[in-house]
Amino acid sequence: MVSLTTPLCDFGWSAPDFTLPGIDGKPHSLSSCRGPRGLLVMFICNHCPYVKAVLPRILRDCRELAGLGIGAVAIMSNDPTDYPEDSFDNMRRIATEMDFPFPYLLDASQAVAKAYGAVCTPDFFGFDAGLGLQYRGRLDASGKAPAPADARRELFEAMREVAATGHGPRAQTAGMGCSIKWREAP
Repeated sequence: MVSLTTPLCDFGWSAPDFTLPGIDGKPHSLSSCRGPRGLLVMFICNHCPYVKAVLPRILRDCRELAGLGIGAVAIMSNDPTDYPEDSFDNMRRIATEMDFPFPYLLDASQAVAKAYGAVCTPDFFGFDAGLGLQYRGRLDASGKAPAPADARRELFEAMREVAATGHGPRAQTAGMGCSIKWREAP
């Protein structure tokens, strides 16, 4: 497992469009996932210890952000060939067991992850109401283990600011996680 850090925010960068299948059997698009005040796009997977460490916090924060007008979507772009825990069936199982409050989508071609420049799981992209990038940082100080319960909620605070002002904080700390498991070229 390779651990990577994300690039910092390129403020105003436009969210690439997508339409991907969800675990609910329906297609979901960039426009169907956005909220009136913004959108949080998350690249996650099932097997990554960084994701497992923070998934309950992601769910909590997304539920609260929905009340502020911020939509959320999770995209799984890993190649499940070598990581069967990331299969579509396991995506459905995890999302159902944990009651995901957002669509969980499969990027089987990995084209969406490439369009976004996603590098790891988790990788967070916080967009304003016009779908301009305002946050590209970490959830909080967690790593492979959850941060203390009183850790600053960096992503939540940033997206709350985006909902209120349309702008993200200038100071952002890069996220960290497992590398995306890219398909080998034929």
